[in-house]
Amino acid sequence: MVQNGGKFSIEYLVNLLVSVGLLGQKQGDNIVSDYQSSLEKAGRRSRTKTAPVALETLGDPLNFIISLKLPLLTQEGRIIDDDVLAHLMAKQSGIPYRRVEQRELNIDFITKLLPQSFATRHLILPLGFEGANLQVGVRHPFCQNVLEDVRRVAGHPVVPVIMSQSNLQKLIGDIYAFGVSVRGAAGLFSGGSRLGLDVSNLEQYVKLKSASEINDDDQHIKNLIDLLFAEAFEGHVSDIHLEPKKEHLLVRMRFDGVLHEMYRLPAVIHPAIVSRIKTISRLDIAERRRPQDGRIKIAHLDSEAEVRVSTVPVAFGEKVVMRILDPEALFLDLKTMFYNPDDYKKWQDFTSQPHGIILVTGPTGSGKTTSLYSTLRQLATPEVNVTTIEDPIEMVHEQFNQIAVQPKVGITFGSIIRTILRQDPDIIMVGEMRDKETAENAVQAALTGHLVLSTLHTNDAPSAVVRLVELGLEPFLVSSTVVGIMAQRLVRRICPNCIDEFVLTARMALDLGFITHGDLTLKHGRGCEACRNTGYKGRIACVEVMPFSDSMKEVILHGNQNAMSIKSMARNEGMSTLRENALDLMLAGLTTIQEVLRVTSAD
Repeated sequence: MVQNGGKFSIEYLVNLLVSVGLLGQKQGDNIVSDYQSSLEKAGRRSRTKTAPVALETLGDPLNFIISLKLPLLTQEGRIIDDDVLAHLMAKQSGIPYRRVEQRELNIDFITKLLPQSFATRHLILPLGFEGANLQVGVRHPFCQNVLEDVRRVAGHPVVPVIMSQSNLQKLIGDIYAFGVSVRGAAGLFSGGSRLGLDVSNLEQYVKLKSASEINDDDQHIKNLIDLLFAEAFEGHVSDIHLEPKKEHLLVRMRFDGVLHEMYRLPAVIHPAIVSRIKTISRLDIAERRRPQDGRIKIAHLDSEAEVRVSTVPVAFGEKVVMRILDPEALFLDLKTMFYNPDDYKKWQDFTSQPHGIILVTGPTGSGKTTSLYSTLRQLATPEVNVTTIEDPIEMVHEQFNQIAVQPKVGITFGSIIRTILRQDPDIIMVGEMRDKETAENAVQAALTGHLVLSTLHTNDAPSAVVRLVELGLEPFLVSSTVVGIMAQRLVRRICPNCIDEFVLTARMALDLGFITHGDLTLKHGRGCEACRNTGYKGRIACVEVMPFSDSMKEVILHGNQNAMSIKSMARNEGMSTLRENALDLMLAGLTTIQEVLRVTSAD
């Protein structure tokens, strides 16, 4: 076999794969021969059509290896891709490997330092300074001439890091597209020529009277918003936050329940962005003093998603939060939601009752809506009339009769239930039980033979009983109508692509507040390309399912609505708490001890 001569070539890559046992010697020789044959054929074709073309431009050795889709012998079901090759080149050359997210980079710095044509042609990207050195992402170790060009332009020493080709290509495409749009929009609206105001000045902000000066049809603004949505969809983001600050517009996105800062954009383009979002969500662009709510339906690739838009005036402009509602995430198979089969059986027992009240409790973002929607979809058959009251409607579903709360015209959670009862419902879902009127009407619906599902904002299932009494319900009504209560939280799931084991000693567990009978072998995620280096990918529910047994009803009926007493009784009757359920998920290797501590409190 031809040996590597100190340059990036097919021989170098093949030798690398052979040296680590991913290819056999004969297989490697065949790959080199096939590559050279393909180059010769491509060269002949180019000479018959146009002027001669240099052979190195006809076939990239890295792309050729990737195109073969060779199986990765060390990991079943995976192929030798550009990420595998990048790791191998980094290890062989002694150059660090790095997976980079767009949110880690300074877009303005990159786009001003290097032209897009140079970055694209050489697949090279400045990442930022590490001390006095400029860290630069490259796809292979043999690019000293290009690094020297970057050093001369930057005026600083450069330090290379190996990145996968796909990571580099995506970053270069996204960053330069985003940078062009930001600079174009900032140029249009800078200097007050279009807006006639300084949006970073609070006193001038409150004097705003009209949005007519903001051109929300500008192509740069459209591109910016399209890029934000595209990144959100590709990253499975649940919320996009646009937060105006004094000096900039802060863009944050929520991945797997945790907010991450993504961009800091020029403050001057904030009004135009808000105006564009209001336009496509059918909100009043001239109204800036009051909160508004709207919706957008967006098609992305082969799927559609609904985006719920909320605006609210803050100190330096209007804050916008866009919640992305993915139908696939909102409607789940109930079996997959419950790790413990006993909890799933209890929930099925609740929902199979002909009448009564079922409650799901937890803070905002704990998955209550997903649990209710998934349950309703299972219950909604052609023989059943399902009616929901929501604020706002989360996801339109043809099997449900959905009503949006509109306080301005008298449609509230409490008042509309009386009307619904004249619509011959079988199952009623009330978005939230937040006042005495809603609770009393829900009780009346349950007493007249209807199954009512609703939510409460309490920390655990036993506290829901106390909350109902605080709302004004008589204890005998609570004990006679409530079928069961489920509290839930969402913990982040360990990324399956980078899952690894570690030992938690008894001493370490004690320091964290746990008592164990010895060392534990647990799992965590190292961080990889698939999980954005977080170690987590997706979420899973931990639940606390509390049936209303006869003994519990008796206790509540006789005036004992103490949450601790109810919790103690429920645990004696077999209820596992949120913390216990989360620990089961941790011991099963589905989540980490950090997530257990972050999401649940000690029992």
